[in-house]
Amino acid sequence: MIPAVLVLATVVFRAFGALGVRRFASSPVSAAHGMAVMLLFTASAHFVPASVTAMPNHADLVRMVPPFLPFADALVYVTGGLEFLAAAGLVLTATRRPAAIGLAALFVTLLPANIYAAAVQVVLANGEPATPLWQRIPEQMLYIAVVLWVARTADSTPTRGLLARADKESVYS
Repeated sequence: MIPAVLVLATVVFRAFGALGVRRFASSPVSAAHGMAVMLLFTASAHFVPASVTAMPNHADLVRMVPPFLPFADALVYVTGGLEFLAAAGLVLTATRRPAAIGLAALFVTLLPANIYAAAVQVVLANGEPATPLWQRIPEQMLYIAVVLWVARTADSTPTRGLLARADKESVYS
């Protein structure tokens, strides 16, 4: 379902571009916004109470964390927060490239939890099993490919300008 959110949101944003909305005139920008929409869905699960079973919840995600990682509860909150920040970073032109690169790194670091959940057959609160490995790995590869494409095609000028302004402000402080 989650890849469908990415694809559908990207297509909708691209359609807005075809209708004349200049912000969505390019496919990479539309994909960045589509990924942001998907991240809002996935990040929200990190904060959903265990009593909610209509979607994965915080307790489900804690069970997916491999036992060798300490503070699973906190890790789930932190990764959810990072996903929200990445979503914001993807829609802002000045931060799109660093957000996409950071997100690719986050997707790589989250893969072991997904592999663990599939290997031990974690069952979610709604009775459904975690995404099977044969499906999860290609999904993660898709997400990584999309954000790297977004990063590669993003205009780095706004980021350089933002960093230059921050550097000038630190000189005068």
